[in-house]
Amino acid sequence: MKLVLFPAVEPPRLNRIAGACREMRISNCTSEIDAVWEITDADAFFGKLTPEMLAAAGQLRWVQSPTASLEHYIFPELVSHPLQLTNMRGLFHDNIADHVFGCMLCFARNLHVYIRQQERAEWKPHGGIKEGQAFRSGPAVTTAVDRAHTTLGGSTLGVVGLGSIGAEIARRGVCFGMQVVAVDSDSREAPDGVAGPWGTDRLDSLLEASDYVVIAAPHTPQTEKLFSAGKFTRMKSTAVLINIGRGAIVDLADLTKALATGQIGGAALDVFEVEPLPSDHPLWGFENVILTPHIAGHSPAIAERHLEVLLANISRFKRGAPLLNVVDKERWF
Repeated sequence: MKLVLFPAVEPPRLNRIAGACREMRISNCTSEIDAVWEITDADAFFGKLTPEMLAAAGQLRWVQSPTASLEHYIFPELVSHPLQLTNMRGLFHDNIADHVFGCMLCFARNLHVYIRQQERAEWKPHGGIKEGQAFRSGPAVTTAVDRAHTTLGGSTLGVVGLGSIGAEIARRGVCFGMQVVAVDSDSREAPDGVAGPWGTDRLDSLLEASDYVVIAAPHTPQTEKLFSAGKFTRMKSTAVLINIGRGAIVDLADLTKALATGQIGGAALDVFEVEPLPSDHPLWGFENVILTPHIAGHSPAIAERHLEVLLANISRFKRGAPLLNVVDKERWF
């Protein structure tokens, strides 16, 4: 059996791949021309597959994508080919969940507002002038400042997409005492305490109920621009939209309008229709928006997890065992 790598991997990873392959031949290609030549008698491939490579492949049975997302990887000939495609899903669940809860806590406690005020040396409680409370008697009434500072416990979290990332976000929501509902295009087992997953036909019901809506779905033909003007009208005026899925799922122009008009309360975005987000985009100036440069999936743990998936699948492929993370190529995930 033969494994082709393209682009070429660096020596430390190559040594570990060679250790997993053993009797398999390895071709670590530095150019696409070399990869087209070497793939003719290859059984397996890791890296960026092109239509030219696939056309040259005479016996290819397995392709391991180096990414979890596949919208830029899939092409028609690959979909129709009988080979198995696997991806790198399942690596990012915990650090992306950390990112999501960091954003939700910012909105609940207005930390994003206070960070901006700190830069201006401005003492200004969010919600209005802080009314004095008698020290001995304690708070007698609920003030506007109280109402502007909420807790996650008791609020409703809606999760769109209950894969490994969505499931981890939902699980943590339950731990925070949130009411958690989820929708997914597939029938999946939800974490304990999570309502659903409902079918995607009930997305509007989720939006109407949720204080925080988290998009954890992949980019597919069905999810592209799923969140546009009509969906924002279904959300609460105080609700926060968090997108750590894919930028193409949200119509950014419609979201900008919904935020500017107060149709929804805020947004935290790590992914965008166009990246980098242009420096003149109005969202940079919105105080009710948190923008991060597509970093929710990053942590020191990811590189080793990534390699471990590849090594595990090499071992499984050699034994004829079921592969991890097999993709439905027609659905892109």
